[in-house]
Amino acid sequence: MRAIRNARKVSIRELEQRTGLNRGYLSRLERGEIRETAEQKVAQVASALEVPQEWLELKEKP
Repeated sequence: MRAIRNARKVSIRELEQRTGLNRGYLSRLERGEIRETAEQKVAQVASALEVPQEWLELKEKP
């Protein structure tokens, strides 16, 4: 997610504004620290970054 965000030149603060999701939450998503992610939230991020949802592999780190 971070690589896509950076490639699109979108700051975490801008992504927060576009999605309405807290930037701390978004940061934890990028680091893989969120155990379960609601599909709606993934859809919000994908829409804000203008990419297909499948591009966002928001998986928990072991």
